Amino acid sequence: MSAGPERRELVLRLHRIEGQVRGIARMVDEQAYCIDVLTQVSAASRALQSVALALLDQHLRHCLSQAAQVGGELHEEKVQEASAAIARLVRS
Repeated sequence: MSAGPERRELVLRLHRIEGQVRGIARMVDEQAYCIDVLTQVSAASRALQSVALALLDQHLRHCLSQAAQVGGELHEEKVQEASAAIARLVRS
């Protein structure tokens, strides 16, 4: 992962998601209405998916493009990694 603003933005997004999850735990502890809890779980899940897609995009733009310049086994390895990551995201 590259350093700089992209990384900082992802960390901030993850901190917001962490706060959402703590809020969900509080709702469960306080026996909030189930549909309200499920709505918040769905929002947190979408937020995590968004982070995953941003990470995948960075991987494709940086790691995979650098490996393509090198070629050979490294490139093939990075393509397989990306393909496996995409498959995991699709299944989740």
